[in-house]
Amino acid sequence: MNSKKKISLSDYLKKKNVKRFSLFFAIAFIFLIFSKLSNDYKQAIKLKVNLRNTEDEIVIQNDSANFVSAYIEAKGFTLLPYLFNKSTEIVLDAKTNVTPKPNLYIFDVQKHKYLIEEQLGKSYKVLSLLPDTLNIAYSKRASKLVPVTFTGTINYAIGYDVKGNFGFNVDSVKIVGAASEVDKINTLTTNELILKDVKSNISENIDIDISEYQNIEVFPKSVDVRAEVTRFTEGTIEVPITITNKPSDVVINYFPKSVTLSYYVDLENYKSIKASDFIIECNYGDIKNDQSYFVPKVVEKPKFIKRVSIKQKRIDFIKL
Repeated sequence: MNSKKKISLSDYLKKKNVKRFSLFFAIAFIFLIFSKLSNDYKQAIKLKVNLRNTEDEIVIQNDSANFVSAYIEAKGFTLLPYLFNKSTEIVLDAKTNVTPKPNLYIFDVQKHKYLIEEQLGKSYKVLSLLPDTLNIAYSKRASKLVPVTFTGTINYAIGYDVKGNFGFNVDSVKIVGAASEVDKINTLTTNELILKDVKSNISENIDIDISEYQNIEVFPKSVDVRAEVTRFTEGTIEVPITITNKPSDVVINYFPKSVTLSYYVDLENYKSIKASDFIIECNYGDIKNDQSYFVPKVVEKPKFIKRVSIKQKRIDFIKL
């Protein structure tokens, strides 16, 4: 029985030693890895060149060939990401970093070494770059500006309406694509804006509708729509009639001498409305044959009036 106890104790001590050894070994291995990764190493990587700020019409050709080979030096820690992917991306500004030629952008690699170093970061030292010059081929699509028409179905709450006109951040957009497609398009519309029971200001971003066209891009792709919505009311006012184009040798008498107008206006401007803001005309030149009446027309009204109608649809007259 004592012998069994001694064997168990011995086994126990051996197990403890194995665990301690394993722990120390793991710690030593980690220190070794850290020591190795702290050293400087050299590595060849590929830099994928991407252009920004190109014109909307530009299409980069042979994109898979637009690489710069870089031979770099850095700490092992820093180079770890390149164990699995030996490429990264650098971004060039088409307006400032390259020289445009017909169907070609020329990137002077050596001249812009500083730019590559900035984008890689201070942890990397660039030892060499190839090629000295990178030619980035492109093609140019057809383009033109076309007007945009807003489409919407907007129902206002009772007593509310839009004040003034709808406002847009753009009135035309650039379309880009094959010349045969671009030539067919003379105007575009927005997707329909549908709003119900509106009683507050409108501010929406609406996409341009290009669903009918294939391989066409539009810039911008959407427009901002704005409108002021406020309370409106109806009013009435008496306005005198003016007879126009009457020959000087013709004398007439007409009745009534004034008409009643009804109009729809926002509350803010309601009290400022005057009869002199309107001009109602009866055109003598519109009389046909033995016609004995005029049809009055509103030829001038304040711009902020939404709609106006004349109660009297005809003005009778007789020649004296």
